[in-house]
Amino acid sequence: MHKTRPIARFVRFTACLALAACSLASLTGCLPNRVVIDLAPGDGSLAETQVLIDPGAGRSAPKIAQIDLQGLISHAPSPGLLSGRSNAVDSIVTRLRKAEDDPMVRAVILRINSPGGTVAASETIYSEIRGFRERSGKPVIVSMGEVAASGGYYIALAADHIIAQPTSITGSIGVIVQTFNFSRGMDRIGISGRAVVSRENKAIANPFETPVEEHYRILQHLTDQFYEQFRTLVADRRPQIRNGSASLDTITDGRVFTGAEGVQLGVVDETGSLRDAFERAKALVNLDRARLVKYHAQGVTVGSPYATTLDHHPTVMRNASGGGITLAPVRVDLPGGTGLPGFGGEPSESGFYYLWIAPTP
Repeated sequence: MHKTRPIARFVRFTACLALAACSLASLTGCLPNRVVIDLAPGDGSLAETQVLIDPGAGRSAPKIAQIDLQGLISHAPSPGLLSGRSNAVDSIVTRLRKAEDDPMVRAVILRINSPGGTVAASETIYSEIRGFRERSGKPVIVSMGEVAASGGYYIALAADHIIAQPTSITGSIGVIVQTFNFSRGMDRIGISGRAVVSRENKAIANPFETPVEEHYRILQHLTDQFYEQFRTLVADRRPQIRNGSASLDTITDGRVFTGAEGVQLGVVDETGSLRDAFERAKALVNLDRARLVKYHAQGVTVGSPYATTLDHHPTVMRNASGGGITLAPVRVDLPGGTGLPGFGGEPSESGFYYLWIAPTP
C-alpha cells in the first residue's frame, strides 16, 4: 500500500501542473471554453535528425540510419500513463521500413540497450531484420549499449557485424518462464482456491492450488524447445565460436559476459563505440563520407546519437485557433509489474522469455 503513495502523489502533481498551465493561460485571456489534450501532434509519421556527419560531407551525402532498440522486447504496448501505445516490435518494423524506402540510406546501425523480452517478440524482430537485409541489400551493424542480453542478443544475431562496448553486458542465452505458488501461504490463513477446468492441464501451474509436477514437465518441454531454437541460431550465425576459447555448451548455459569477453568467445566481432559502428557501416558499403541520422517520433528533440527516442509525443494543450502550450511527455510506471527487470521492476506479461533478470542490490 505504501509503495503506491509516491506514484499517486506524482500523478496528482502532474495533474496540478496541467491545471496550473491552464490557469496561466486563463490569466492571459487566451484560454478557450474547451481544452483538448493532444497526445500525438502531427500525422504520427517518423522524423529523422542528423546526429553525426563526416567533415566535407554535405546535406546530400549518403546516410547511415540509426535505429534504437530499448527496454523490454514485447508485443505489448509500453506501460505508463500518457506514454503512447507503441511497442518494441512496431517501433523496429516501422523504422526498418523507413530505412528500406529511403534510397539515400546505405546501411543501418541497430543500437541495442535491452535485457531481452518475450520469445515471440524477439523472434519476430529477428525475422524482420533478416527480411529487411534480404530485400534491401543494406547491411545491418549492431552496436551494443549497456546491455544486449538474451532476447537482445537473439536479435543481434540478425546483423552482419556485432560491435559491443568493452563494458556491455551480453550473453544470457536461454529461456525463463517464472511461476509462483501461493497455496501454502493461503492454507495458513484459511483460504483455498480451486479452478473448474475442462481437462487436467487447462489451469497449468495454477498459483492458487497445490503444485502438480506434470504441469512443470509440460512447461519444461516448451522451455527446452525454445532454448534449442536459440542455441541452434547461435551455432548457425556465429560459426567462429567453434574456434573460441569456450565450447558452445558453456557459452549457451545462460551466463552473461562483458563485451570484451564476448570478442574472445566469438559471440561479438569487436569492441568499440557507436562512432566505431558508424565507421564500420561506411566500410561495409564503401563510403568515405556519410551522415548518421536517427529516427524518432515527431516533436521529440534529439541532440546526439545517445538521445532516448521513445515512441510518444509531447503533450500539447490546444485552443480553438490551433495554438497551444507544449508540455513534456509524461510517463508513469504504475504498480503491478509494469517495470523492467534489472531496471526497477519485473515484466508485466506472463509467458516465456529470452530475458536476463539482473541481480538487484
